[in-house]
Amino acid sequence: MAAEFDREWCVVVERVKASQDLGDLNAWLGDWRHTALMEMREPGSYYRTLAKVEETIRGGGDSDAVQSDEHQALIRRRLGHT
Repeated sequence: MAAEFDREWCVVVERVKASQDLGDLNAWLGDWRHTALMEMREPGSYYRTLAKVEETIRGGGDSDAVQSDEHQALIRRRLGHT
């Protein structure tokens, strides 16, 4: 993860230098704070997430996803509609 952090750091720093806007840096650091916290709580979660994204992008779909019609039925039940 350190190599990924370093690579992204270089990209973000160059972007900030060009724009003179620290907003991108603050957002990026916030994302990495979240990633670091996830890793502390559940080691390996970062790479599992990347693997899941890759699987979804390659057309495997999200095996954990709930189908749209199931969402709609759940919403109707919660709203008291049948």
